Order: sequence, then C-alpha cells, then structure tokens
Amino acid sequence: MDPSGSLPSLLVLIGALLPVSGGAQVSVFPSEAILPRGGSVQVNCTASCNQSAIFGLETELTKEEVDRGYTWKLYKLIDVQENSTLHCHSTCHNKQTMASTSLIVYGFPESVELAPLPSWQPVGENFTLSCQVAGGEPRAHLTVVLLRGEQELSRQPAMGKPANVTVRATVLAGRGDHGANFSCRTELNLKPLGLELFRNTSTTRQLQTFVLPMTPPQLHIPPVLEVGTKLTVCCSLRGLFPASEAQVQLAVGDQRLNPKVTHDKDFLLAMASIKVKAEEEGTQQVKCVVTLGTQSQQTGQPMTIYSFPAPNLTVSEPEVSEGTEVMVECKAHAGAVVTLSGAPAWPPSSRAQMLLNATAEDNGRNFSCSAALEVAGQVLHKNQTRGLSVLYGPRLDEKDCQGNWTWQEGSQQTLKCKAWGNPSPELNCHRKRDGALLRIWDPILVKRDLVGTYRCRAVSTRGEVTRDVFINVVYQQNNIVIIIVVASIVFVATVTTATCLYNRQRKIRKYKLQEAEKGTTMKKLNTQATPP
Repeated sequence: MDPSGSLPSLLVLIGALLPVSGGAQVSVFPSEAILPRGGSVQVNCTASCNQSAIFGLETELTKEEVDRGYTWKLYKLIDVQENSTLHCHSTCHNKQTMASTSLIVYGFPESVELAPLPSWQPVGENFTLSCQVAGGEPRAHLTVVLLRGEQELSRQPAMGKPANVTVRATVLAGRGDHGANFSCRTELNLKPLGLELFRNTSTTRQLQTFVLPMTPPQLHIPPVLEVGTKLTVCCSLRGLFPASEAQVQLAVGDQRLNPKVTHDKDFLLAMASIKVKAEEEGTQQVKCVVTLGTQSQQTGQPMTIYSFPAPNLTVSEPEVSEGTEVMVECKAHAGAVVTLSGAPAWPPSSRAQMLLNATAEDNGRNFSCSAALEVAGQVLHKNQTRGLSVLYGPRLDEKDCQGNWTWQEGSQQTLKCKAWGNPSPELNCHRKRDGALLRIWDPILVKRDLVGTYRCRAVSTRGEVTRDVFINVVYQQNNIVIIIVVASIVFVATVTTATCLYNRQRKIRKYKLQEAEKGTTMKKLNTQATPP
C-alpha cells in the first residue's frame, strides 16, 4: 500500500514547526502496513529536527530511496514476501532516536479442491466430504467451510494447521441431496486489518442419491382400442427417487413406443401415442418397464383392438328451397344399432331414415345419427352430424320490428328492426313523405323533426317485404303559445256559435214574415172571388 505523496510532506512540515525539547523525535509512516505477498510499500521517516537530520532504515528487505528533505526521507520496499518489522532511526544534534513499523503480508490459497463424490449414493447412508487447501495466510485469519449449496455443513479454522491441509465432514445422504451442489470455500478475513473478506471457492460437485420402490408401476390404458385411432398409453410409478433419472420402456405386443416422461418429486409419468393397424385387431399385451441404476420394475395388461367405422349420415339435398321434401338417412356398421334424431321410433337396426317438408324453421337444423356397438363388454358410440340450409324470402314481423315508437325529445334511442331470411336480406327504412333515411340499430339523438311514418324494406334474391313504422316524438311546448292557441280556438268557436245563432234567428224571422205575407195574399184572393 503506497501512502499519499502529499502526506509525508505534511508530516515533515508539522514536525519542523514543532518546538524541539530535549532532542529531536523520529516518527515513521505508516506505523503498520498490510500488503499482498510480493507487493511494495513506501515508508516515510520524519524527524522533529530544526536542522538537517541523518536517517537510516534497518531491514533485510530490498529497499530504495524515493525522495528526501532536511527532516524526512521516503523509502520504497520491493517484493515483500513475509511479515517484517522495520526500524527507522535519525540523528539530530548528535542524538539518535528510533521508531518501528510492522509489515503484514497476506496471500490467498493456491488451490481449494473438493474430492470427487460417489456416482450413486443410497438414501439414508453416510458419505464423506473432503477438501484439500494449499497455502493461504495469515493462518489466524483463514477458515475452511464445507457447503451444500449455500448451506454451511462445517466451518474449521486453519490456524495451527500445515500449509497443505485436508478438511473432512461426514454427511447423511437424503433425497434432498440429489442434484445438490457441494463445494469447499476458504475465507480470508482481513477486515480487522482494515481490508475486506476474501473468499475462494472450489469447483462444485453434484451428488446423486436414489430410491427404487418395491411396488410395480401402474399401467393406464383402456381395455379396448379402435383400429386406426391414436391413443395415449400411460405408465406411472410413485415413490421412485429420483424420478428424473429413471428410464421407461413401453410396448404394445412387439411394437416398442417412444414415451414422453414427466416427473414431480417422487412421481413418474410416461406417456406415448399409439396408432394400431387392422392386422393387430384382437388382444394385445401392453408392457411398462421402469429402470433406475441396476434395478427394474415392470407390469403388463391386455387390451382388445377392434374395428368400428362411424355411421354414414346423408341428407338428400343440403340446401333446398322452402317447401321441398328432404330425405335424411343413417347407416352403420353391421352389428351396430343407430338412432336418428327426429325420426320416428323403429325396432333396433343398423339403418334409420325420415322424410320431411322443409320450412323456414328448418334452416340451420342439424341432424344427428348415433351408432352403438358392444365390444368386450363395453358399449361404444359413434356419432355423425349433418346440417340443412333452407332458402326462403324476407320476413319482417311485428315481434322483430314494432310498428309504433314513442320517444322523448333529446334522448338517445335505437330503432330495433330485424328482417329474417336466407340469404340474409338487406334492410333500410325511409320516411314516406320525403325519403329521409332512419338508421337501424345505431343510437340516434331524438329531435322533433324525426316524427313521421317510415317504410322499412327488406330485399334479398328471394324477394322483398315492407313494413310501416311510425315514430312519435314527445316534447315540451311553450305555455304562452298554448294559451294563445287555446284562446284563439275558444274565440273562433264563440264567434262561430254566435254567427250560427244570429243566422238561425234571422231565418226564423224571415220565414214567419213570408208566412204572414202568404196569409194576407190568400185572404185578398178569397175576397175578390166572392160574387157581387
């Protein structure tokens, strides 16, 4: 460790300013130094002398003078290999004084090696960890630690032991030790000397432990399998350890499979897909063998392979016009019994059919045919489905498109109007008086000018249909306008009534006058007709 270049000068300056009492004093900096083996360090000798002093440094180490002044001298020690004590002396006014400093050398271990572990270790038995350490000092600050991962198994100090030391620890093997990393670590703790904690770790070694249960593996397969189909054969074993190291063989008769093996703790599961051929129809033996190390466990189980084609479901015409007759028929493999959805009940047979007159309600209808076959005591089922498309013209009914709507002015409303048909018709609504378009299924802001009767027209290649929809808007009217209108109506009604009464009275008076004049005339005529 090299001291700072300005520090010795500062010490010299302070020493020169101090008063001399009873002779000069010598000091050395640093008073203690720690450095790696083979390193270098600078040592400053300073005297509190008011004149030029004579300096010397006693040591067996290689030294060289770096710099000097009247009251100080700076030395550099090179290639320090071991702990040393240095003595710095000075002569001032014919009087000699001395000061000492210590050099502490540290070195890392040359090698840290963990001995090889057993290739396979039975669970429940002991094994030995052995670590060889060469070098490392100071020994009082050196410790050897044996580890499982980051867990400490043993911690032993190196003080008092030879430079090449072997540290051992006995460990009981468990399932948790399988795949665990073991290592050896040295710790050179130089914190008390002002440095750090230095660690050196060996190469890690893994331990393999194992347990093979006495129980045979479990084979999971169905008792029957259809020719030409794929099936996953499963084989499992619990209590196996380590499951990841086990080897599994699966076979159907003479055919070996390529299983995919998964594991969880002590549980192993092997799965393989199989596709059997027609020539393998009959009973076959399925085998599973699990091997770990030099031990194996196996099991076997029979399986029946059969042939069962799916039923044949036909529809005379998959797309027809409304009113067309359609034939639906279902046929199955000999020995199977079929059931046709919607067909009348018939005695059990391998064939079923029905005839229907297609309507709009049949559009999108699915027909299902189910076939049942008994194999090895099990009843197996196969299904087939066919769809029917019925073409029909547009429909616009009251339930799908109401004829009257009353909305509040300023509200958000949606005209819900849907037309049915196959193919799907195009639907538009226009006001009858001016042809204004009214959006369907889109929110609209209601205004009073929206009032009116709209003709909704659904059109497709199968025809067209129309429907009238009336939109009424409710809104708030001005009270003054209402009063004026009502007053006007009352005034007009009053004037009209008075006029009618006046005209009626005038007609009555005119009629009476005419009757009176008529009576007078008749009287005169009668008088003139009388003989003299």
